[in-house]
Amino acid sequence: MDITSLLKDFAFSQYESSCYLALLTQHPCNGSQLSKLSGIARSRIYDVLRGLTRKGIVFEIEKGLFVPLPFEELKKRLQNQFESNLGLLEKQVSRLNPDTDYEYLLTIRGRKEAIAKAIDIIDSAREEIYLRLFPDSWKRLEKSIRKALKRGVGIRLIGMGEIPHVCDIQVTHPEVASLHAKLGGESIDIIVDRSEALVGIFETGQEMTSPVIWTRNRWFVIANRDSLRHDFYHYFLDKIHDRHETLSGQDETIYNFIKKDDF
Repeated sequence: MDITSLLKDFAFSQYESSCYLALLTQHPCNGSQLSKLSGIARSRIYDVLRGLTRKGIVFEIEKGLFVPLPFEELKKRLQNQFESNLGLLEKQVSRLNPDTDYEYLLTIRGRKEAIAKAIDIIDSAREEIYLRLFPDSWKRLEKSIRKALKRGVGIRLIGMGEIPHVCDIQVTHPEVASLHAKLGGESIDIIVDRSEALVGIFETGQEMTSPVIWTRNRWFVIANRDSLRHDFYHYFLDKIHDRHETLSGQDETIYNFIKKDDF
């Protein structure tokens, strides 16, 4: 996206964007000079300048000689205006929004949007995060997860493949290869603070369009958090009954923690 288009998002017209940006590059300027710099016809440039002057974006310092509002000042003005408008919008919407305990299941399309939402909810976590992640998703979320750990958030992680050991409550799923084939892709499961869930599968070859569910629906969150807790038990059963191995001291610690960590 070019810089002129970005200014249009802040209620600048095409001509106003071009005029202001041209004036930033060279000032002071008269209308004739600015017409050449901006590519705006001389028959239009003075109308544009008058409009920007009324808005306080351009100033006439001498007869026919113009300078721009410094960009840092424009940025502050736009930020203040945006925050003020957002505050007003929030108040108005809160009056329209009926009280309800129901939360919808919302569909996010594609890996890019899903990962962006995952980062958002991980960054907002205060107490705990349950995660079941394949290595690709781990790499995309690792920075946010490590930040959450530093904030004191409890991480309970089931790795669906090779993932670095980062927390005390962490295991590797025993059936990664077969699950990848059964699922037809790579699942992503994130439950934050017993109140928010992001769950779905990035289907192989359709990662950019695969649907992922995000919700605060209490029963959906409870069910999926419990599903992740039981996947820890899957790890223990596989180790004891299928591989005939003894649980380590760390395994015992994880088992006792997960057993008590009910909803």
